[in-house]
Amino acid sequence: MRTLSMAVFKQQKVEDFYDINEELGSGQFAIVKRCKEKSTGSEYAAKFIKKRQNKASRRGVRREEIEREVNILQHLQHPNIISLHDIYENRTDVVLILELVSGGELFDFLAQKESLSEEEATEFLKQILNGVHYLHSKKIAHFDLKPENIMLLDKNAPLPRIKIIDFGLAHKIEDGVEFKNIFGTPEFVAPEIVNYEPLGLPADMWSIGVITYILLSGASPFLGESKQETLANISAVSYEFDEEFFSSTSELAKSFIRQLLTKDTRKRLTIEGALKHPWIKNHERVEGTGSLQRKRASCQLKTKRLREYTIQSHSSIPPNNTYINFERFACVMEDISLIDSNLKEVAQNRESIQEDVEALLSIYNEKEAWYKEESSSVGQGLSQLRYEFRKAEARRKDLQEEIKTTEASLGIISARYSERQTQLNSLSEELKTELRWLQELMSSLNGEVENEERCSTPDLNNQVNEALKEMLSRNCQEESQCSSQTNTTDSFR
Repeated sequence: MRTLSMAVFKQQKVEDFYDINEELGSGQFAIVKRCKEKSTGSEYAAKFIKKRQNKASRRGVRREEIEREVNILQHLQHPNIISLHDIYENRTDVVLILELVSGGELFDFLAQKESLSEEEATEFLKQILNGVHYLHSKKIAHFDLKPENIMLLDKNAPLPRIKIIDFGLAHKIEDGVEFKNIFGTPEFVAPEIVNYEPLGLPADMWSIGVITYILLSGASPFLGESKQETLANISAVSYEFDEEFFSSTSELAKSFIRQLLTKDTRKRLTIEGALKHPWIKNHERVEGTGSLQRKRASCQLKTKRLREYTIQSHSSIPPNNTYINFERFACVMEDISLIDSNLKEVAQNRESIQEDVEALLSIYNEKEAWYKEESSSVGQGLSQLRYEFRKAEARRKDLQEEIKTTEASLGIISARYSERQTQLNSLSEELKTELRWLQELMSSLNGEVENEERCSTPDLNNQVNEALKEMLSRNCQEESQCSSQTNTTDSFR
């Protein structure tokens, strides 16, 4: 049974806990061997998955893909689905310890029978549908349903139990998340895988339709001479119920297959619809008798062609029966899709850039015309400025000459001013001297007046007055001339 500890990739040697025995089967990057747990003696199947050593390599399985398979198996517990027991990891491999399914493939078991009734076929198909119903209830798509992955737990049981195995391509389908890929076995893949369209749970229902067709006829509905022909048949849904193969098959069985092999995923039969289909529902197992009953007469189908089909599929796997390089092909398709998307984006960017270039060119032409106009206007302005500058320069030179002349005149005036100042000072001294003399004279006259009051006083006074007037007049003229010269000098300054 599974335990909570199995979520851990144990970094221990699996050989320390299990005896590894003979090989049970192999795939492109995996080998399955029988093993026995040393502590309990229970037998299991050890699946050795080769890890990819680097991103550039195409050999081995990527670690995230192994983790995805493990994460899905951890959450599965159903009678018709293989169970995971333990996980080990070393430098080169991840080892999954799985439930041992030793009954072989369902088709091999049925091919050994002389004939097969539709009742028996539907009983096994119902087990397959129950297992797929459990997966789809958890939004898990297997994506690789085919006869090789439908095994029997014990073929010696009265009614062997079906086990769906190999969840290497299984994916959890998330609402609102688009998922595309090209993988699986071409003979059993749905058209949406071939056409690289969004994938979901309906892809498994298509595969069940192909399995049912082969189970009832021993012929593959879409298998062609080459892989390309097979894929073209699937894309075109090119198949028919050949009378040679389906002469004894009931119409209900054909109806079941038709509703599964429908290209439109919205019209394709769901897992719930398949379980409720009359062909499946009308077959019931009678408990305690080990027999099967049907509400109408049973039809026996020859298994000769089914035997031939199983022998051919085991003896030589045809080149168109599997994608040996499906991962590389899917990557190429993704790259092509990405390149196509990028080219569209580049085309849109080119148109946008072209519009921007045209807009820039228009702006450039407008600016160029404006610059030419401005350049002409600026040129005229510069010419006017040069003319005005030359006039100002000439005026400056004239002013310099006038300044020099004025400075020379000022030097002369200054010299004359100094001379007149000296003269004024001299006259001032003379005037002071005469005034003192006059004061002395007046003093002496006053003394004489007292003595000679009646003498010729008026005549003397008149003479004195005349002398004073003359002196004052002369001084005033000299002062006026000095003042005039001073004002002239100040004006030049």
